[in-house]
Amino acid sequence: MRGLVTADDATLIDLSIGLEDGVASEPTPPKIDAFDHEAGAARLAETLQEQGYDVEPEDFPDRMGLAWEDLEVIPHAGTHMDAPWHYGPEVDGEPAKTIDEIPLEWCRGNAVVLDFRWMDPGEEISAADLEDALDELAHELSPGEIVLIQTGADELWGQPDYLTQFPGMSAEGTKFLVERGVKVIGTDAYGFDKPFATMAERYLESGEEDELWPAHVAGREVEYCQIEKMANLDALPRETDIPLVAFPISIEDGSAGWVRPVAFIAGDETGGSST
Repeated sequence: MRGLVTADDATLIDLSIGLEDGVASEPTPPKIDAFDHEAGAARLAETLQEQGYDVEPEDFPDRMGLAWEDLEVIPHAGTHMDAPWHYGPEVDGEPAKTIDEIPLEWCRGNAVVLDFRWMDPGEEISAADLEDALDELAHELSPGEIVLIQTGADELWGQPDYLTQFPGMSAEGTKFLVERGVKVIGTDAYGFDKPFATMAERYLESGEEDELWPAHVAGREVEYCQIEKMANLDALPRETDIPLVAFPISIEDGSAGWVRPVAFIAGDETGGSST
């Protein structure tokens, strides 16, 4: 990786969206039930009492226990990495990897940002579009590089339009990148494919099954992971050679795992402050 620097030397740019209770930008929003410190004392005391210990909530220092949250959430909420298993049971005839089987080596490397903010919502990013974007940067992909698709959709986070106002990848575009050694592709949009409604309308008009999640289904032929719901790509000071780490949480046999992608940028490129 170019100039991978330590946290002391670098600005850390967070490229993720977190989990939020009931947010309008999630069709299956997280449910987060938070317990404050007083409630924490009551719950901890109850747990100890169930084990036979005579401990009351008022016995805790300042009558306060520990705060925590109960979450009901799918691994596809917030910024997350989809594993090949999400796309289908096999990749080119071999068993598809689940998120806990993803090599960590895939999840760190130099990233390149390809800007498609000029495209209309519902449009499909073709292999030719990707080639043009790379040509504009005078950049040639190398194996292990991470490609980030910038649509600008993250600016709509928290609004219902976040689910519909973005272009999506095509099957041929996905294959184009993976065939050049790319193992991880990220997007700042809700989904990697076109919006759900756009795919449904095109399917009903054509009757062609390959209108339904074509970029995802391409993962049954070529092995890769995608990161959905990234953010803040416009905060990056350049478009190429961006040191990036994006390790997903390990969920046994999972189709996806939450991830917090972080770019490491030398302080002299951004003024030296951390985010």
